[in-house]
Amino acid sequence: MRVRVLGSAAGGGFPQWNCNCPNCDGVRKGTIAATPRTQSSIAISSDNINWLLFNASPDILAQFQRFPELQPARKIRDTAVKAIVLMDAQIDHTTGLFMLREGKTPLNIYCTDMVHEDLTQGNPIFNILKHFCGVSWHAITTAPGNSFFVEGINNIRITAVPLSSKAPPYSPHRHDPHEGDNIGIQLHDLRSGKKLFYAPGLAAIEAHVLPFMQQADCLMVDGTCWSNDEMRTLGISQTLSLEMGHLPQSGEGGMIEILRPLKASRKILIHINNTNPILRDDSPERLILNSENIDVAFDGMDFSL
Repeated sequence: MRVRVLGSAAGGGFPQWNCNCPNCDGVRKGTIAATPRTQSSIAISSDNINWLLFNASPDILAQFQRFPELQPARKIRDTAVKAIVLMDAQIDHTTGLFMLREGKTPLNIYCTDMVHEDLTQGNPIFNILKHFCGVSWHAITTAPGNSFFVEGINNIRITAVPLSSKAPPYSPHRHDPHEGDNIGIQLHDLRSGKKLFYAPGLAAIEAHVLPFMQQADCLMVDGTCWSNDEMRTLGISQTLSLEMGHLPQSGEGGMIEILRPLKASRKILIHINNTNPILRDDSPERLILNSENIDVAFDGMDFSL
């Protein structure tokens, strides 16, 4: 199984268009050791020909252009993307679907009932796409023991894991969380036996989630904020990281502490907010991650399991 990081930043990207925090200001001016990033999405393949996309960020056109393998040019209109899995219904993970509207066949989209509800009611992207290419929806169930395969992505068994989170602000049940609002994904390569656990939004390590993390040979998990009060300290927002549905890296019970005993040979933080000091290559926080053998995802990161 090959994994390609198309985008590694949280919503807004890095630098964020209207943000002048030390990170955003510094990367614009070239005064800090940091690399710009687009909003988070990955693609995986079992044969280096057909690809499965996870989330469709607003930056999707730039991400496709930077990864020519998604355009094999076998005919006048073509794509190597067989399907798209949506982890949630957030704007930074779904708006890119509009950019894929020119197709002549419906987009194969896999998501939960809750995400489907949000994308047909609160933010009716699916309804709008009916006027263009259309959507072929495949329901993802999070019931224990259920898994599925995507046609063309051979030998990769996919299992969805429900995660605690908030639905998007436009969701009909914003203040009434439902199972399926947010999921993690286990990808099991049946040939190599290797397992990847991908969860760009992870608010808590619940009892049913931990075994998937313990089994994983590679973890790609929520890297949004370094500290719970990161946004508050910078004077950007009074909202805490946990209130946004993201487990911070530092502190008691933080992501570093959770990852430390796990067997995975690769531990990668993705969905990194523009305020997070780990975006600086030479920051003390990055040195801590280095000492823990935890990587920071970047656009274009490419590896195989």
